[in-house]
Amino acid sequence: MTTQTQPHIDAISALLPGQTLTFDEVSWDEYDQLLLGLGHRRRVRLAYNRGRLEIISPSSKHERYKEFLSHLARVLAIELGCELESLGSTTLRQQWQGRGVEPDVCFYVQNAPRIIGKNPIDLNVDPPPDVVVEIDLSHPSTIKQSIYHGMGVRELWNYDGQQATIYVLTEHGYAQAQNSMAFPVLTPNLLSEFLEKSETAGQSAALQEFSARLRGQR
Repeated sequence: MTTQTQPHIDAISALLPGQTLTFDEVSWDEYDQLLLGLGHRRRVRLAYNRGRLEIISPSSKHERYKEFLSHLARVLAIELGCELESLGSTTLRQQWQGRGVEPDVCFYVQNAPRIIGKNPIDLNVDPPPDVVVEIDLSHPSTIKQSIYHGMGVRELWNYDGQQATIYVLTEHGYAQAQNSMAFPVLTPNLLSEFLEKSETAGQSAALQEFSARLRGQR
């Protein structure tokens, strides 16, 4: 840990769940040292884009939605008979572009066979995740969307606590879509419906109903 990163560590220690900090003019070396100093068991997630550093402290509600969507994607893959490799909130880095980010959850679907057993993921040679998930309950993930676009992530699922949105990559940014590219049966309304069910009926019951819904559509 260096003296340059100590103010960031001090600020993180005072960060409450649901809060976000932003710093400008942070060098790549400072970002790299901060990742090293915080370690793998940290309670915050970092996003870095060409000098701008965002530090997010997720709330318990945020984490519940994130975990549910991770399980929902696994159910989708099983019921549809497709590949899925989940990398959770792994750190994705492109030093040559000055970008680094930790999604709430990320999946490889179309490119799953290419990264099975790969550790770590090297974006110099490996593709970026096919799908990233961002839960925006208290703060929009604008800086993250810019990073994902630059990395070439093809699909983004977003949930703000009320409505889910599916975005797909275009030349100029992300555009809203009516269906997932990775899982064409999945729509924003279906995502929203079962995220709400996870809050009222519980996660297990919601996943069981989701699985039955998919089987009924086949």
